[in-house]
Amino acid sequence: MPNELASRLEPLVAEAVGAAGFDLDALDVQQAGRRKLVKVVVDGDEGVELDKVAEISRAVSAVLDQHDHLIAGAYTLEVTSPGLDRPLTKPRHWRRSRNRLVRVTPKEGPAYIGRVGAAGEDSVRILVDGEIRDLRYADVRKAVVEVEFKQPPAEELRLLETDSYGKIGEGAGTREESR
Repeated sequence: MPNELASRLEPLVAEAVGAAGFDLDALDVQQAGRRKLVKVVVDGDEGVELDKVAEISRAVSAVLDQHDHLIAGAYTLEVTSPGLDRPLTKPRHWRRSRNRLVRVTPKEGPAYIGRVGAAGEDSVRILVDGEIRDLRYADVRKAVVEVEFKQPPAEELRLLETDSYGKIGEGAGTREESR
């Protein structure tokens, strides 16, 4: 079964991707005629350049060839980076989207668009209508990056950079209030 196969291959593929300095974002294995299609989605803090995709593809292919007994047959390997439509589901997705516009659909309330600030492990600072808010990941139903065709407004970037609770390097990204 492909999902079971993906689960067994994931640690091997993640190690090869990690050795190249990237994160395994997703691994999918599907039957495609007589072959299996192994789709590997990788990401990095600075994105993934095409030459790095080729390097990762060679490394993953070598690992799969070493463990061909798991795949048990011919396969096609596809290594790619995530598209813009990938939902932001992990703290690292939010960190890598700093200063970008995102459409947030909260679990409760209407959807809105904001600009991403400092991201921590449990929440992210987000600029919405000139106001910086804390957004807990647990409160998000869905969030995706919005395509922008021009530079972000300097004032918005300045607000995010001077946010006293979300300075670059302060990993928490949340504010504690005294009670």
